Amino acid sequence: MDIYQYIGFALAVVVGITLGLIGSGGSILSVPILVYIIGVEPTLATAYSLFVVGTTALFGGIQKAKQQLVDFKKVLLFGIPTVITVFITRKIIVPAIPEIVWSHSSFTLHKSVLTMLVFAVVMIMASYRMIKPLKEAIVNDDDKLNLVAIGFQGVLIGLVAGFVGAGGGFLIIPALLFLAKTPMKMAVGTSLFIVSAQSLIGFLGDLGHQTIDWHLLLIFTSCSIIGVFIGNYLSKIISGDKLKTLFGWFVLLMGIYIISKELL
Repeated sequence: MDIYQYIGFALAVVVGITLGLIGSGGSILSVPILVYIIGVEPTLATAYSLFVVGTTALFGGIQKAKQQLVDFKKVLLFGIPTVITVFITRKIIVPAIPEIVWSHSSFTLHKSVLTMLVFAVVMIMASYRMIKPLKEAIVNDDDKLNLVAIGFQGVLIGLVAGFVGAGGGFLIIPALLFLAKTPMKMAVGTSLFIVSAQSLIGFLGDLGHQTIDWHLLLIFTSCSIIGVFIGNYLSKIISGDKLKTLFGWFVLLMGIYIISKELL
Protein backbone atom coordinates (compact mmCIF):
# COMPACT_ATOMS: atom_id res chain seq x y z
CA MET A 1 0.00 0.00 0.00
CA ASP A 2 1.63 3.29 -1.11
CA ILE A 3 1.29 6.84 0.17
CA TYR A 4 -1.25 7.74 -2.52
CA GLN A 5 -3.65 5.07 -1.28
CA TYR A 6 -3.41 6.43 2.26
CA ILE A 7 -4.15 9.92 0.93
CA GLY A 8 -7.09 8.50 -1.04
CA PHE A 9 -8.49 6.78 2.05
CA ALA A 10 -8.20 10.01 4.05
CA LEU A 11 -10.09 11.85 1.32
CA ALA A 12 -12.74 9.10 1.35
CA VAL A 13 -13.71 10.42 4.79
CA VAL A 14 -14.41 13.76 3.11
CA VAL A 15 -16.69 11.96 0.62
CA GLY A 16 -18.79 10.72 3.53
CA ILE A 17 -18.79 14.07 5.30
CA THR A 18 -20.12 15.71 2.13
CA LEU A 19 -22.95 13.18 1.83
CA GLY A 20 -23.84 13.57 5.50
CA LEU A 21 -23.88 17.37 5.33
CA ILE A 22 -25.64 18.15 2.05
CA GLY A 23 -27.08 14.82 0.83
CA SER A 24 -25.15 14.88 -2.45
CA GLY A 25 -21.70 15.38 -3.89
CA GLY A 26 -20.12 12.13 -2.69
CA SER A 27 -19.47 10.63 -6.11
CA ILE A 28 -18.39 14.01 -7.45
CA LEU A 29 -15.38 13.53 -5.15
CA SER A 30 -14.96 9.76 -5.14
CA VAL A 31 -14.36 9.26 -8.88
CA PRO A 32 -11.52 11.86 -9.17
CA ILE A 33 -9.96 10.51 -5.96
CA LEU A 34 -10.04 6.94 -7.27
CA VAL A 35 -8.74 7.89 -10.72
CA TYR A 36 -6.16 10.60 -10.08
CA ILE A 37 -4.87 9.70 -6.60
CA ILE A 38 -5.30 5.94 -6.20
CA GLY A 39 -4.85 5.21 -9.91
CA VAL A 40 -8.01 3.21 -10.70
CA GLU A 41 -9.01 2.96 -14.37
CA PRO A 42 -11.92 5.41 -15.03
CA THR A 43 -14.63 2.92 -16.01
CA LEU A 44 -13.77 0.72 -13.02
CA ALA A 45 -13.67 3.85 -10.82
CA THR A 46 -17.28 4.65 -11.74
CA ALA A 47 -18.25 1.13 -10.61
CA TYR A 48 -16.34 1.55 -7.35
CA SER A 49 -17.99 4.93 -6.85
CA LEU A 50 -21.45 3.40 -7.11
CA PHE A 51 -20.62 0.92 -4.35
CA VAL A 52 -18.91 3.50 -2.13
CA VAL A 53 -21.63 6.13 -2.48
CA GLY A 54 -24.46 3.58 -2.30
CA THR A 55 -23.19 2.00 0.92
CA THR A 56 -22.28 5.32 2.51
CA ALA A 57 -25.61 6.91 1.56
CA LEU A 58 -27.44 3.94 3.09
CA PHE A 59 -25.78 4.54 6.46
CA GLY A 60 -26.51 8.26 6.16
CA GLY A 61 -30.11 7.58 5.19
CA ILE A 62 -30.63 5.33 8.20
CA GLN A 63 -29.42 8.14 10.45
CA LYS A 64 -31.87 10.57 8.79
CA ALA A 65 -34.69 8.03 9.08
CA LYS A 66 -34.09 7.85 12.84
CA GLN A 67 -34.63 11.62 12.86
CA GLN A 68 -37.86 11.10 10.82
CA LEU A 69 -36.38 13.02 7.88
CA VAL A 70 -37.13 10.47 5.11
CA ASP A 71 -40.28 10.29 2.96
CA PHE A 72 -40.32 6.63 1.91
CA LYS A 73 -43.25 7.12 -0.46
CA LYS A 74 -41.12 9.50 -2.50
CA VAL A 75 -38.16 7.14 -2.23
CA LEU A 76 -40.27 4.63 -4.16
CA LEU A 77 -41.65 7.19 -6.64
CA PHE A 78 -38.18 8.32 -7.70
CA GLY A 79 -36.34 5.14 -6.87
CA ILE A 80 -38.18 2.64 -9.08
CA PRO A 81 -37.53 4.32 -12.48
CA THR A 82 -34.05 5.37 -11.37
CA VAL A 83 -32.99 1.91 -10.20
CA ILE A 84 -34.26 0.20 -13.36
CA THR A 85 -32.48 2.70 -15.61
CA VAL A 86 -29.16 2.65 -13.77
CA PHE A 87 -29.07 -1.16 -13.79
CA ILE A 88 -29.71 -1.29 -17.55
CA THR A 89 -27.08 1.40 -18.12
CA ARG A 90 -24.39 -0.47 -16.17
CA LYS A 91 -25.36 -3.95 -17.37
CA ILE A 92 -25.90 -3.24 -21.08
CA ILE A 93 -25.05 0.28 -22.25
CA VAL A 94 -21.65 0.88 -20.60
CA PRO A 95 -20.16 -2.53 -21.56
CA ALA A 96 -21.35 -1.99 -25.16
CA ILE A 97 -19.28 1.20 -25.58
CA PRO A 98 -16.08 0.33 -27.51
CA GLU A 99 -12.65 1.09 -26.06
CA ILE A 100 -11.96 3.42 -29.01
CA VAL A 101 -15.07 5.56 -29.33
CA TRP A 102 -13.87 7.80 -32.16
CA SER A 103 -10.65 8.09 -34.11
CA HIS A 104 -9.23 10.72 -36.43
CA SER A 105 -5.81 11.16 -37.94
CA SER A 106 -4.71 13.49 -35.14
CA PHE A 107 -6.94 12.39 -32.25
CA THR A 108 -8.31 9.20 -30.73
CA LEU A 109 -11.11 9.31 -28.17
CA HIS A 110 -10.82 6.39 -25.78
CA LYS A 111 -13.65 5.14 -23.59
CA SER A 112 -11.76 6.11 -20.43
CA VAL A 113 -11.28 9.69 -21.67
CA LEU A 114 -14.95 9.93 -22.71
CA THR A 115 -15.98 8.74 -19.24
CA MET A 116 -13.94 11.44 -17.52
CA LEU A 117 -15.08 14.17 -19.94
CA VAL A 118 -18.75 13.32 -19.38
CA PHE A 119 -18.05 13.15 -15.66
CA ALA A 120 -16.49 16.64 -15.81
CA VAL A 121 -19.59 17.99 -17.56
CA VAL A 122 -21.73 16.42 -14.84
CA MET A 123 -19.49 18.08 -12.23
CA ILE A 124 -20.02 21.49 -13.84
CA MET A 125 -23.79 20.91 -13.93
CA ALA A 126 -23.68 19.84 -10.29
CA SER A 127 -21.66 22.92 -9.33
CA TYR A 128 -24.35 25.16 -10.81
CA ARG A 129 -26.99 23.40 -8.71
CA MET A 130 -24.86 23.82 -5.60
CA ILE A 131 -23.88 27.45 -6.16
CA LYS A 132 -27.36 28.63 -7.13
CA PRO A 133 -29.54 28.90 -4.01
CA LEU A 134 -32.48 26.51 -4.02
CA LYS A 135 -35.68 28.03 -2.70
CA GLU A 136 -37.98 25.57 -1.04
CA ALA A 137 -41.28 24.98 -2.75
CA ILE A 138 -44.38 25.83 -0.76
CA VAL A 139 -45.81 22.54 0.43
CA ASN A 140 -49.57 22.22 0.13
CA ASP A 141 -51.39 19.04 1.04
CA ASP A 142 -53.77 19.63 -1.88
CA ASP A 143 -50.94 19.64 -4.43
CA LYS A 144 -50.97 16.63 -6.76
CA LEU A 145 -47.64 15.13 -7.75
CA ASN A 146 -46.74 15.08 -11.44
CA LEU A 147 -45.98 11.37 -11.75
CA VAL A 148 -44.95 11.61 -15.40
CA ALA A 149 -42.41 14.33 -14.65
CA ILE A 150 -41.12 12.40 -11.65
CA GLY A 151 -40.76 9.23 -13.76
CA PHE A 152 -38.93 11.12 -16.53
CA GLN A 153 -36.60 12.74 -14.00
CA GLY A 154 -35.95 9.32 -12.46
CA VAL A 155 -34.90 7.89 -15.84
CA LEU A 156 -32.62 10.89 -16.48
CA ILE A 157 -30.98 10.49 -13.08
CA GLY A 158 -30.50 6.77 -13.71
CA LEU A 159 -28.74 7.41 -17.05
CA VAL A 160 -26.38 9.97 -15.49
CA ALA A 161 -25.68 7.84 -12.42
CA GLY A 162 -25.18 4.72 -14.51
CA PHE A 163 -22.74 6.20 -17.00
CA VAL A 164 -20.47 8.25 -14.72
CA GLY A 165 -20.98 6.45 -11.40
CA ALA A 166 -22.51 9.52 -9.78
CA GLY A 167 -25.24 9.18 -7.20
CA GLY A 168 -27.26 11.96 -8.80
CA GLY A 169 -28.07 13.75 -5.56
CA PHE A 170 -27.58 17.12 -7.24
CA LEU A 171 -30.47 16.20 -9.56
CA ILE A 172 -32.57 14.34 -7.00
CA ILE A 173 -32.73 17.11 -4.38
CA PRO A 174 -34.07 19.80 -6.78
CA ALA A 175 -36.56 17.26 -8.12
CA LEU A 176 -37.75 16.47 -4.61
CA LEU A 177 -38.04 20.17 -3.81
CA PHE A 178 -39.91 21.29 -6.92
CA LEU A 179 -41.59 18.22 -8.42
CA ALA A 180 -42.45 16.47 -5.17
CA LYS A 181 -42.91 19.57 -2.95
CA THR A 182 -40.57 18.25 -0.27
CA PRO A 183 -39.08 20.43 2.51
CA MET A 184 -35.28 20.77 2.27
CA LYS A 185 -34.34 18.74 5.36
CA MET A 186 -36.69 15.96 4.30
CA ALA A 187 -35.31 16.12 0.73
CA VAL A 188 -31.75 15.50 1.97
CA GLY A 189 -32.71 12.38 3.91
CA THR A 190 -34.96 11.07 1.13
CA SER A 191 -32.22 11.71 -1.44
CA LEU A 192 -29.78 9.55 0.52
CA PHE A 193 -32.07 6.50 0.28
CA ILE A 194 -32.65 7.02 -3.45
CA VAL A 195 -28.92 7.46 -4.06
CA SER A 196 -28.23 4.31 -2.05
CA ALA A 197 -30.73 2.15 -3.93
CA GLN A 198 -29.75 3.27 -7.43
CA SER A 199 -26.01 3.13 -6.73
CA LEU A 200 -25.96 -0.35 -5.21
CA ILE A 201 -28.26 -1.80 -7.90
CA GLY A 202 -26.09 -0.11 -10.54
CA PHE A 203 -23.00 -1.73 -9.01
CA LEU A 204 -24.66 -5.14 -9.33
CA GLY A 205 -24.85 -4.49 -13.07
CA ASP A 206 -21.04 -4.29 -13.13
CA LEU A 207 -20.47 -7.69 -11.56
CA GLY A 208 -19.22 -10.01 -14.27
CA HIS A 209 -17.96 -7.11 -16.39
CA GLN A 210 -15.30 -5.79 -13.99
CA THR A 211 -12.61 -7.34 -11.79
CA ILE A 212 -13.20 -5.87 -8.35
CA ASP A 213 -10.37 -5.22 -5.88
CA TRP A 214 -12.51 -5.84 -2.81
CA HIS A 215 -9.70 -5.05 -0.35
CA LEU A 216 -9.25 -1.55 -1.76
CA LEU A 217 -12.97 -0.99 -2.22
CA LEU A 218 -13.98 -2.03 1.30
CA ILE A 219 -11.30 0.11 2.98
CA PHE A 220 -12.30 3.15 0.89
CA THR A 221 -15.97 2.52 1.68
CA SER A 222 -15.32 2.11 5.41
CA CYS A 223 -13.51 5.45 5.50
CA SER A 224 -16.43 7.06 3.69
CA ILE A 225 -18.92 5.58 6.17
CA ILE A 226 -16.93 7.10 9.04
CA GLY A 227 -17.21 10.41 7.21
CA VAL A 228 -21.00 10.23 6.85
CA PHE A 229 -21.42 9.88 10.62
CA ILE A 230 -19.20 12.94 11.07
CA GLY A 231 -21.22 14.80 8.43
CA ASN A 232 -24.51 13.92 10.09
CA TYR A 233 -23.21 15.26 13.39
CA LEU A 234 -21.87 18.45 11.79
CA SER A 235 -25.19 19.01 9.99
CA LYS A 236 -26.75 19.76 13.37
CA ILE A 237 -24.35 22.64 14.08
CA ILE A 238 -23.22 23.90 10.64
CA SER A 239 -25.30 25.56 7.92
CA GLY A 240 -25.36 23.15 5.00
CA ASP A 241 -26.38 25.88 2.54
CA LYS A 242 -23.17 27.89 2.99
CA LEU A 243 -21.02 24.79 2.71
CA LYS A 244 -22.92 23.70 -0.39
CA THR A 245 -22.10 26.98 -2.14
CA LEU A 246 -18.40 26.74 -1.30
CA PHE A 247 -18.35 23.09 -2.33
CA GLY A 248 -20.07 24.05 -5.60
CA TRP A 249 -17.22 26.42 -6.53
CA PHE A 250 -14.71 23.69 -5.71
CA VAL A 251 -16.59 21.20 -7.91
CA LEU A 252 -16.68 23.74 -10.76
CA LEU A 253 -12.90 24.15 -10.63
CA MET A 254 -12.43 20.37 -10.48
CA GLY A 255 -14.63 19.90 -13.55
CA ILE A 256 -12.62 22.45 -15.53
CA TYR A 257 -9.38 20.82 -14.35
CA ILE A 258 -10.50 17.36 -15.50
CA ILE A 259 -11.47 18.63 -18.96
CA SER A 260 -8.10 20.38 -19.38
CA LYS A 261 -6.20 17.33 -18.08
CA GLU A 262 -7.92 14.88 -20.40
CA LEU A 263 -7.78 17.04 -23.55
CA LEU A 264 -4.44 18.85 -23.22
